[in-house]
Amino acid sequence: MSEAPRKAPSSTDNTIPATTDNAGIPVESDEHSLTVDANGPILLQDHYLIEKMAQFNRERVPERVVHAKGSGAYGTFEVTNDVSQFTKADLFQPGKRTQMLARFSTVAGEQGSPDTWRDPRGFALKFYTEHGNYDLVGNNTPVFFVRDPQKFQDFIRSQKRTLDSAVRDHDMQWDFWTLSPESAHMVTWLMGDRGIPKTYRHMNGYSSHTYMWINGGGEKFWVKYHLKTDQGIDFLTQDEADDLAGKDGDLHRRDLFESIKRGDHPSWTVKVQVMPFDDAPDYRFNPFDLTKVWPHGDYPLIEVGRMTLDENPDDFFVHIEQAAFEPSSMVPGIGPSPDKMLLGRLFSYPDTHRYRIGPNYQQLPPNRPRSGVRSYAKDGPMRYEPAHVARPYAPNSYGGPAAPVQESVDPAGWRTAGEMVREAYKLHREDDDFGQPGTMVREVLDDAARERLVSNISGHLLDGVSRPVLDRALRYWRSVDKDLGDKVAAKVDGARPS
Repeated sequence: MSEAPRKAPSSTDNTIPATTDNAGIPVESDEHSLTVDANGPILLQDHYLIEKMAQFNRERVPERVVHAKGSGAYGTFEVTNDVSQFTKADLFQPGKRTQMLARFSTVAGEQGSPDTWRDPRGFALKFYTEHGNYDLVGNNTPVFFVRDPQKFQDFIRSQKRTLDSAVRDHDMQWDFWTLSPESAHMVTWLMGDRGIPKTYRHMNGYSSHTYMWINGGGEKFWVKYHLKTDQGIDFLTQDEADDLAGKDGDLHRRDLFESIKRGDHPSWTVKVQVMPFDDAPDYRFNPFDLTKVWPHGDYPLIEVGRMTLDENPDDFFVHIEQAAFEPSSMVPGIGPSPDKMLLGRLFSYPDTHRYRIGPNYQQLPPNRPRSGVRSYAKDGPMRYEPAHVARPYAPNSYGGPAAPVQESVDPAGWRTAGEMVREAYKLHREDDDFGQPGTMVREVLDDAARERLVSNISGHLLDGVSRPVLDRALRYWRSVDKDLGDKVAAKVDGARPS
């Protein structure tokens, strides 16, 4: 049903507020420019028209290079199990409830891309704790394509668009993957059922990275996060996804918003795997390798709590497009690990926010800590929160915040464990690139899932992949599992003209 036409506001009609400019001053008209007469010309002193045009020209910020298309909502995380023996982090203490923000996204697609492309999904969380914001960035897969940040930029470019035609290209994707055998585990996930979740509500989330937890006694543990959907895992077949991409490109965004709006609040059970600190050097896989998982038989899942999303943003741009997640935001009781990809992201994530939104991005509503800020940072574009310090430097003699003395600093790092870190990066007894994806194919997937995997891989390879790259791809899949590779080869060769 169409809306009734708006009446012009008057001094006697208080039901409709008057339009103002950005300075709060009532404007003359919503529809007409200031002109000499009815036919023009337009006058330069129509500052409201100039404001509207100039604002419109600047109302976009650069989209994210990665994870551009996404959606999100606010909610609450509640601890349901006592894990204080592993961490002193405020948000993980018994009975604690913490407000939070979640953003889900596709990885390679741009802003206007369909939600149902085969692509990993981002799973980024921001917890507003009593000791500042804790950000947990992850995906809907427990592993990633590469283990070293030196290759990340190249990987993303291989998934984007060609230089000449500016179209996405499967040959470019497979060229990179087959020259990077460490990608095999992640590509197995991507080509399987989890590559196209039914909705954001029907997918798991994973930290993928290994983090450190520190308890109240200073003991250290290595952890991986798992967020298990309470709605149940579900997926779209390739045919369903292709059909829906043409019917509703915003399917997953729409589903999340409307489910929360109708009171069907999605939730996830948060669990962790915990590895004792001293297990790392001699573990059978490198525990800090982002292309590997820790088998649950070695380190079972331990429940921590439940996150529930129950509040849609009232302005998508303000709360979701300007949301900035960064793994460098770690509260006391949580620290990084020697995971090379994580260490690279500690710099790259906040740096991209400074470029995309500006140096004061943490003062924006979705990013602003609710615990208060006592920082010596000052000035810069769009800054509106004063520093609240007597002098803009430290140390100073005029009062203001002061860091604790060195002896009382939280021992969150692993700098004193240099030998352990070096040992962790030696070749572990089961470190290879094809072992875990092969196990996944043979022992995790059922027969129907294996058949869908073969179909998805062969269909992807038949879409413009050149012969040299195709030959490498077939060797790649036979290295994962010979039977799987043979089936892919039969489908591919059978579909190509002789």
